[in-house]
Amino acid sequence: MKPIRLGTRPSALATWQANRTRDALVEIGCEVEIVPISTTGDVKRDDAIVNLGAQGVFTKEIQKALLADEIDVAVHSLKDLPVERVPGLKLAAVLERADVADVFVSNRYASLDELPPGARIGTSSMRRKSMALRYCAKLRPDADPWDVRDIRGNVETRLKKLDAGEYDALILASAGLSRLGFGDRATARLERPDFLPSVGQGALGLETREDDAETNATVARLLHEPTWLSVLAERAFLARLEGGCLVPIGALCMKMELDGGAELLALDAQILSFDGSRSFDTQSIQILRASADDRELPLQTKEQLATLLGKAAAENLLDQGASEIVAEIKRVRDERAAKLSSPKTKEN
Repeated sequence: MKPIRLGTRPSALATWQANRTRDALVEIGCEVEIVPISTTGDVKRDDAIVNLGAQGVFTKEIQKALLADEIDVAVHSLKDLPVERVPGLKLAAVLERADVADVFVSNRYASLDELPPGARIGTSSMRRKSMALRYCAKLRPDADPWDVRDIRGNVETRLKKLDAGEYDALILASAGLSRLGFGDRATARLERPDFLPSVGQGALGLETREDDAETNATVARLLHEPTWLSVLAERAFLARLEGGCLVPIGALCMKMELDGGAELLALDAQILSFDGSRSFDTQSIQILRASADDRELPLQTKEQLATLLGKAAAENLLDQGASEIVAEIKRVRDERAAKLSSPKTKEN
């Protein structure tokens, strides 16, 4: 078996993720080399993510290296991997998912409920911003909203900015904090129904070349089926809404086993306007097995059912009226793309 070259971003968190993948491959007898690759999101650390372009600011360069046969496997934080398929590449497997929740981090306040009007909250996610603004309006409808600001930098840098008093609180992913040893900084968990994670949050995705049969067969041995089916549903939901990691869309699918041997996928999903003033939510299920007496479905059939679940959830939201928010997101995204591609912007 040839050594497997893992491509990853050079950040501390991405390196942790690559090491986790390397360890899993070593356990099944593989030789592994880790290849660091800088991405647009790593190089332009001072710009807000929404100003760096549409999608793939943390993945494109790694995917180019994969297509060029400079690496064999691209290791992605799945929430950063666009749902649009790159010709010649495939999402081959996902590892078992970590904690999916966002967390509230503050040195002064125990929870979002304690934040005063105008409090400064740092987040790099448009989804988290929209959800925080919606929650603020629900909590204190007559008070001034919180000042939800963009923040860039790795996890440690963001915590230093919090400690320096630049922000009153941060909203971060629980998985990232824990993976870097900062889990004790989480002050409170942010969970349903007011907060849903990003599509694929907490999961590591392994991308390969479609024609690399040997690597694909090896990587497939790492696939964690409950996580795989869950993220397929979430990504199908996101794809139908033509969204991405830069828009206010949240989704969480879980594979559940009930008494009597029944198995199902349960999906909660939502889309919000940028200011959080409008939102649409949906909950749906897909039965995989009605009882222990039923035969287990082939994985391919389960994958198809998971994808149908995600698409149906998106259609439900569109039927409710979410198409107006989708149109708004597209308009803003197109305006940003046009601005970034204009000669004046390039000169600056």
